[in-house]
Amino acid sequence: MVAVVMIAIVVALIGKWGLKVLNWAWLKPKKLEKWLIDQGYKGNSYKVLIGDMKELATMAKGAKSKQIPISHDIISHCLPFDHHIITKYGKKSYIWFGPNPRMYITDPELIKKILSRPNDFQKPHPEPIRDSITGGLLISEGHKWIKHRQIINPAFHLDNIKSMFSVICSSCNDMIKRWELLVMAAGTGGSVEVDVWPYIDNLAGDVISRTAFGSCYEEGQRIFRMQKEQINLVLQLLFTIYLPGGRFIPTRANKKFYGNRNKQRILLMSITNKRKKAIEMGDDSSNDLLGILLKSNAKEIEEDGVGMSIEDVIEECKLFYAAGSETTSNLIVWTMVCLSLDQEWQTKAREEILEVFGTQELHFEGLKHLKIVTMVLNEVLRLYPPAIMVIRATHKETQLGDMMIPPGVHITIPIINVHHDPEIWGEDATRFKPERFAEGVAGATKGKGSGCFLPFGGGPRVCIGQNFAMVEAKVAIVKILQRFSFEISSSYKHSPFPTFTIPPQFGVHLVLRKI
Repeated sequence: MVAVVMIAIVVALIGKWGLKVLNWAWLKPKKLEKWLIDQGYKGNSYKVLIGDMKELATMAKGAKSKQIPISHDIISHCLPFDHHIITKYGKKSYIWFGPNPRMYITDPELIKKILSRPNDFQKPHPEPIRDSITGGLLISEGHKWIKHRQIINPAFHLDNIKSMFSVICSSCNDMIKRWELLVMAAGTGGSVEVDVWPYIDNLAGDVISRTAFGSCYEEGQRIFRMQKEQINLVLQLLFTIYLPGGRFIPTRANKKFYGNRNKQRILLMSITNKRKKAIEMGDDSSNDLLGILLKSNAKEIEEDGVGMSIEDVIEECKLFYAAGSETTSNLIVWTMVCLSLDQEWQTKAREEILEVFGTQELHFEGLKHLKIVTMVLNEVLRLYPPAIMVIRATHKETQLGDMMIPPGVHITIPIINVHHDPEIWGEDATRFKPERFAEGVAGATKGKGSGCFLPFGGGPRVCIGQNFAMVEAKVAIVKILQRFSFEISSSYKHSPFPTFTIPPQFGVHLVLRKI
């Protein structure tokens, strides 16, 4: 009798789990597919479990190995599968990310509504690989996000960025001196061919290591190197992740990824605990990002009783690196590429810099007078946005425009498509034309609103470090243009390919000339 009961329970449980799996893998996706078709959206038919992931990974892998003609028309290379789907089915289309449909939203007004309602349109959860790379504010939701943003905000106040200005300048000076030594060593009439990408990448890592960890700079550099490796490993994992449970397969990339994550956590835990003790003992007077964050957190705990745990602080430190270094290094290097291809704008920017600063050291207040440099940087952010897309998801039935979106639908805002859309920017949307921003962002979007220009996202969740990134980029470009002119080398291979941002896949070979 007992055996019969046990068998009945097991059968019932198997039946219950079986129904859940059937619903997750087939019934729900097919129901959402019908809803999308009813709304006028088009896409491939759903394939059980993998959806479009195999084709997506294959096309991405193929694009990664190629260079393309030098042009700012880069969508088909950066997002080959998405470009294929949108070209085939139109703007109202969708893809299958496993059993989850992702519908594209490109209308600026709808984008603005999505980004202004973070509680209704949250990030898809969980995404273990993404979450282990970025963490922190980027993946937090609801009350936790509000609390953490409040605690972290002081670290990125303009006054604190201003206090880090000399450190940013010092790191840039170090890079400039290395380039000057290369020119001297070449002895070829004051010019030399250099792959500037490794130097700029290291510059961004150096700046974030010094500004985030101050006296723990050397440990910060180790974290930076591990974070770079993690991002490269994620790209490798992308090409097998369409397999259900692919991240658990004991491949070399998987083992290395999880090993690095543990090492990184131990190192960050050690740095954070040492700094926390120093602050508690009154022995820490540094104004680096970690110190400001810990002091703000201690104040929040004292006033409200609840703050961030050490694990939370560690996740935010990881985000400092992933967002802080990647975003800025990409902005600087693509600015050099654009100015190499357009010598007229390179000259205009240099003339403005010499008018504001001469050949002397920079001062913080002078940055606000760099109108042309700001126009150039905005145009580069439009053509090569740090984040090429934003993904959101509905967790309950949610109104958007004239649609009532059911739970379980993922929404893709393809930022790079919006930034290159001729209907928004004109027929020259893929050309480098900084004059678009002569009247600021509002003038550039011709009254179409903030949903057209999203280099740092938008709405309440706009990137907290955007001012820091812009200050660092301005300092770097100013110092480079004060000392060098530059042009594209014949050995340059154009291949902007997305990882966390859009780094140059094969480096950036330029000819530097000492001024």
